[in-house]
Amino acid sequence: MPSPYEIRAGGDVKNKKQSMADLKLRRLNELNLRLKEDLERPRIRVSEASMSLIQYCQNTKDFMVPSLWGQVDKREDPYAPQQPQGCCSVM
Repeated sequence: MPSPYEIRAGGDVKNKKQSMADLKLRRLNELNLRLKEDLERPRIRVSEASMSLIQYCQNTKDFMVPSLWGQVDKREDPYAPQQPQGCCSVM
């Protein structure tokens, strides 16, 4: 009568544990690489970024803020409703 507890040949459990360890190592290496890339990204101070943003907003005309820039001519305003060019349109 065969024993109810047999030792399996081939060591499937060991192979699965090794593949899981390899997978974890690969994921950690990928995370490490992403973190290194993030660390190498050039950085600027908040004060410099805010001054740059303020200068951009002061120098770039925004059609959505007429109180600051004044009324915009309909031909220059990209957000104005387009006038139909004729009596009908083809869709």
